[in-house]
Amino acid sequence: MNWLESLFLEQSALQAVCVISVIIAIGLGLGKLRVCGISLGVTFVFFTGIMAGHFGLAINPEILKYAEDFGLMLFVYELGLKVGPGFFSSFRTGGIKLNMLGLGLVLAGTATAIALSYIMAIPMTDMVGIISGATTNTPSLGAAQQAINQLGLSAEGAALSCAVTYPLGVIGVILAFIVVKKFVARKSDYEPRSHADADHTHVAEFRVTNPGIYGLTLREASGLVSTHFVVSRIWHGEEVSIPGPDHVLSPGDRVLVITNEDELTRLTAFFGEKSERDWNNPDINWDTVDKNLVSRTIAISKPQLNGRRLGSLKLRKHYAVNISRVSRSGIRLLARPDLILQLGDRLTIVGTPDAVNKVGSLVGNSVTDLKDPNLAAIFIGMVLSLIVGSIPISIPGISVPIKLGLAGGPIVVGILIGRFGPQFHMVTYTTRSANLMLRGIGLSLFLACLGLDAGGRFIETIMRGDGLLWIAAGFIITLLPSLAMTIAAMRWWNLDFGSAAGMVSGAMANPMSMTYANEITPGDDAPVAYATTYPLSMFARVVIAQLLVLCFV
Repeated sequence: MNWLESLFLEQSALQAVCVISVIIAIGLGLGKLRVCGISLGVTFVFFTGIMAGHFGLAINPEILKYAEDFGLMLFVYELGLKVGPGFFSSFRTGGIKLNMLGLGLVLAGTATAIALSYIMAIPMTDMVGIISGATTNTPSLGAAQQAINQLGLSAEGAALSCAVTYPLGVIGVILAFIVVKKFVARKSDYEPRSHADADHTHVAEFRVTNPGIYGLTLREASGLVSTHFVVSRIWHGEEVSIPGPDHVLSPGDRVLVITNEDELTRLTAFFGEKSERDWNNPDINWDTVDKNLVSRTIAISKPQLNGRRLGSLKLRKHYAVNISRVSRSGIRLLARPDLILQLGDRLTIVGTPDAVNKVGSLVGNSVTDLKDPNLAAIFIGMVLSLIVGSIPISIPGISVPIKLGLAGGPIVVGILIGRFGPQFHMVTYTTRSANLMLRGIGLSLFLACLGLDAGGRFIETIMRGDGLLWIAAGFIITLLPSLAMTIAAMRWWNLDFGSAAGMVSGAMANPMSMTYANEITPGDDAPVAYATTYPLSMFARVVIAQLLVLCFV
């Protein structure tokens, strides 16, 4: 059995693969366990690595560092690539409010940490780890460790303090929500408020009763108003048709319009009257609206269409169909002629069955083709991430320039490539399952190596005075800002409980608390607010972690 012992105990590349794989497998298995309805999920890989390190397992330090850095890069880059298409649109209307509140929570937690550093006499090299654990934000720990190493100091205290504060960082946000739910929230706080994104579409029916547009073509009429809208169908008497730009508007015509919800008042005045019928009900069978027309959703799967403008396809001219909306990463976009298409976009098409089938053949509409990931974009993006992360950024008053590093560089590049890559004909699309798998592999590698590195002194740290002090400081940093911001968002900024909880979970990088909030609130407000807030807040924490080290160490 010496061969088996050497495989797991003698440091080599094979031994590193075996140890890391076993830690991840056991951690993911334990992560499925639920205690009081709460599961730590992939976070349990971190604690499994700690226990493995505590019992003496170790791997080659260079391999450990490589696997940890590569895992962090892969996780953060894939996250940026996923949220990139909808990231910039999240800053409109309700998204601005959510992101500003998220940044407020980040700054409140940072101020609390600085105050506790002086009150409890905790060195900032340890406090940055406490903040990372208290906010369950491991990328910020990676950034802080890089800044500490850049100053020639040991980052071991940051890893240990993160490890001991992480568990209560997960639970603390959930406790804040429980307190708000029991003692603060009212019945009306569970009713979702309207904070629709400006890019999300809304379907409405209007009747043409405005004499000012009688006899005008749709092209001429649309030039009279600055609002962007798409006309899907027009009823002239009992006859329904798919209008083109030269369709003439007549008195009494009923017009089915796709637009943004905040433009409804302006369009009501423009057309004349708005129907009370709800065309946004998901139960509507569009094929029954007219027996000669069908509404289908088809996917763009031909790479040569990636980066093309929708208007350049001339679908209305060649096939007599209308594109009413485009769905991308869960966001419904107006089908404007200048919209740049991306591989994986879903087009909602209205037309005759034969015409819709022809358009499907033109754009591909092959789910099988979309399943093949474009690995080149991933590795090109990671190289660019290293370049961007290594750029020194000088800040007045700080002697050492900061760098985005392995945590900040990949998410910035991932967001930019996810949003603008198709304009340069770069295929960035991956299926949701492929993206989740790559993110899961990256995060598991990072957590396993981080835990293994910190595990040798973990129990000893808890048993000594510093460990208990770290835990107390971390719990304060988690609970107080989360509690205060959840209440403030509901009372002062008129957010419903689901949106407030999702915003706080995103700013705290805590998917477990978001899951809890989603279970106790109706609708999808919690996950939507989480996805809107998470990228900017995580980027802010990565930069702030380095600034704290460079300013206070």
